[in-house]
Amino acid sequence: MHASSVGVVWQFVSPSLGYSSNRIWKIVPSKFREPFATLYKQAAKLRQASNADALLLVLDTAADWAALRKAGRHNLILCVSQDANCLEGAEEHGLTPVILEADDIPVQELMETALLECVANDILEAGSQVVAVYSGFHSDVHDSISLIRLDEHLGRLTAKDLRKLETRVPLETLKSVVDLAVEIGFEGREGKPVGTLFVVGDARNVLEYCHPAGFDPVRGYKKDDRNLKDARTRDAIKEIAQLDGAIIVGSDGVVERSCQIIQVSATSLTLSKGLGARHWAAASISKVTKAISVVVSESNGTVRLFQDGEVVLRIEPMRRAMKWREFDFDPPTSSSE
Repeated sequence: MHASSVGVVWQFVSPSLGYSSNRIWKIVPSKFREPFATLYKQAAKLRQASNADALLLVLDTAADWAALRKAGRHNLILCVSQDANCLEGAEEHGLTPVILEADDIPVQELMETALLECVANDILEAGSQVVAVYSGFHSDVHDSISLIRLDEHLGRLTAKDLRKLETRVPLETLKSVVDLAVEIGFEGREGKPVGTLFVVGDARNVLEYCHPAGFDPVRGYKKDDRNLKDARTRDAIKEIAQLDGAIIVGSDGVVERSCQIIQVSATSLTLSKGLGARHWAAASISKVTKAISVVVSESNGTVRLFQDGEVVLRIEPMRRAMKWREFDFDPPTSSSE
């Protein structure tokens, strides 16, 4: 392991002075040492000079939490990892652990996802500034510092915003659907923009106004395999979102139907110019039922929530994250004499 990384040592500990068959393994945090210590302290100085709201540190191993807390010189230090075991003990030392359930993704996307989670969970405000320390060029070395300014229109709602909606749909379910819609609007699928419609809650009444557009990909699956709490289900829904029709979600977060055509009269409704058939369907079904409609605009990724036939919340997408690429270098050809 590189000396500058915040590392972990897997240490065998015997319950007695001699060998024992009852082996215990524990994580021993690495020491807070150079050159990482200098980099981290510089990040802390930048946070202070810029009056940023938090420090963010991306980790894939355990750390000396007490040293990080002391050197960080701030109340809000975010420790981000995809491995919950790496962050054990961080909270006890006054740090804020941010655990992400994500596959192997570029560090820029990882940080952006972490910041969005912090905003969604009211840890950060939408207009916050954060100083991040991360491995930008070498995966085993912390070598980069960035000052990140979060846009006022972050692509994710806070729980406070959702609580303003007077609905029978549980907050957890609504938040899960909105987060998924924002991800679809931001990411698209395979580089292409995707528009889709979720109808959440009052599923029995909603389905009375629906008929299948064709094959329903979720039909025949067990209830547990259709729950949006499951990461695999969310990934599957991102694929299904490319197909025509609405996705109907129950109040418990279970996808009841997909690829559904909604047939409701929209004669009494008024919408802004430029909104297409998907938005009219969303407004209409929210007018005649107690459901909340969540629409992703294919043209720009904007997410709109409809209730009682009207737009009640609008979420603008963040600009797309920068993608790191390897340097392309062709050595000069030697000229023959």
